[in-house]
Amino acid sequence: MAGRILLLVLFMNAVFFIVNAVPETCPADLGGKCGEDGDWEGEFFPGVPKIKYEGPSSKNPLSYKWYNAEEVILGKKMKDWLRFSVAFWHTFRGTGADPFGAPTKSWPWEDGTNSIAMAKRRMRANFEFLNKLGVDRWCFHDRDIAPDGKTLKETNSNLDEVVALAKELQGDKIRPLWGTAQLFMHPRYMHGGATSSELGVYAYAAAQVKKAMEVTHYLGGENYVFWGGREGYQTLLNTDMERELDHMAKFLEAAAAYKKKIGFNGTLLIEPKPQEPTKHQYDWDAATTLNFLRKYGLLGEFKLNIECNHATLSGHSCHHDLETARINGMLGNIDANTGDPQVGWDTDQFLTDVGEATMVMLSVIRNGGLAPGGFNFDAKLRRESTDVEDLFIAHISGMDTLARGLRNAAKLIEDGSLAELVRKRYSSFDTELGAQIEAGKADFEMLEKKAMEWGEPKVASAKQELAEMIFQSAL
Repeated sequence: MAGRILLLVLFMNAVFFIVNAVPETCPADLGGKCGEDGDWEGEFFPGVPKIKYEGPSSKNPLSYKWYNAEEVILGKKMKDWLRFSVAFWHTFRGTGADPFGAPTKSWPWEDGTNSIAMAKRRMRANFEFLNKLGVDRWCFHDRDIAPDGKTLKETNSNLDEVVALAKELQGDKIRPLWGTAQLFMHPRYMHGGATSSELGVYAYAAAQVKKAMEVTHYLGGENYVFWGGREGYQTLLNTDMERELDHMAKFLEAAAAYKKKIGFNGTLLIEPKPQEPTKHQYDWDAATTLNFLRKYGLLGEFKLNIECNHATLSGHSCHHDLETARINGMLGNIDANTGDPQVGWDTDQFLTDVGEATMVMLSVIRNGGLAPGGFNFDAKLRRESTDVEDLFIAHISGMDTLARGLRNAAKLIEDGSLAELVRKRYSSFDTELGAQIEAGKADFEMLEKKAMEWGEPKVASAKQELAEMIFQSAL
């Protein structure tokens, strides 16, 4: 009897495997189109037209209400102020999984594998998405677009094969806003890459960045990003912080040297984040990162990629970190997203707050734009959003929000009331003594003499409520 039961179980398992086996090249959704050669046929988004500007009165969710790419704002086209980019990892590799639940998304073109064939299919879907959205930039991690192999050599070969297709699909118009190496997901990077305690991991990370920079350059990428999600510590009890920081500086120094060696003219960007997945990440915020670059003599080699949700996790507003980067001449790119104020982690939501977008765009305008950087939508659909059209709706909403922010910021600048309020607040320095102070020519003896002469100083109102009223009137 036991033998018969065992045979029955084996038979049922075999039937289950045959019925549920996932082919490597045919879509999981059998309603999709699969050609004789196993490749996808036709459009990936057949129900979605090319997204067009229809204006604020439009009720069509698949249209732009505020983003009019060719419209000129403050002497520059909207598309040149905003320079939008789609993040490959969130858009085409996001599954909706979280620490408490399994994936909720399975796009029609997915076959359940991480094969080269599937990677190429995703890449084709990516470029159809870009073309329909009217966006000519995209961003990627190396391991998101091509699978790991059994060896580094095989992995590089996989990447080359997928990148060759991407190069073909890009044509003359589309380019990566930036590329980067994924130095945080594989178990080898559990102690970090550039800050790992293991020399072998440090070398492997260098090899991976070398290759990622090469393919970014090959694809015509405009920037290259370093995000050190594992470059930090869980406890100082077992950490030599000074040595790890020194190693990270040498790693970045070598990256800057290799960029020049291969003739890559893109900007190298560092993306600050305070924590998650490490308890403490070394590039905590904009100010910390600037101090690190200044200490190690790397200010001339790097700029900052400010992610809004990372800024709020560090206890700042996005506007604060943007201004910190800008006034130091180090604002290079923005990862456009936001977090939930009720949640204490990196939720990577699309930015839809018009007030925040307006403050962001004030910084961008004061910076003279972001080129060769731009706005990358490092943002993902919510776990519960599972329709293909949601990918478009989310990006349209994010693009419209920033476009509306640009229009509002332009209103504030053209009106001039807010700038005049700020000018008046500091007008006491628009004097002979104020000029001497700002030129570094007023010593303490001189200032003491003036204080004795003038007596108790008058202190004017900061007019915060008026500033907020002016700002809100532009929204």
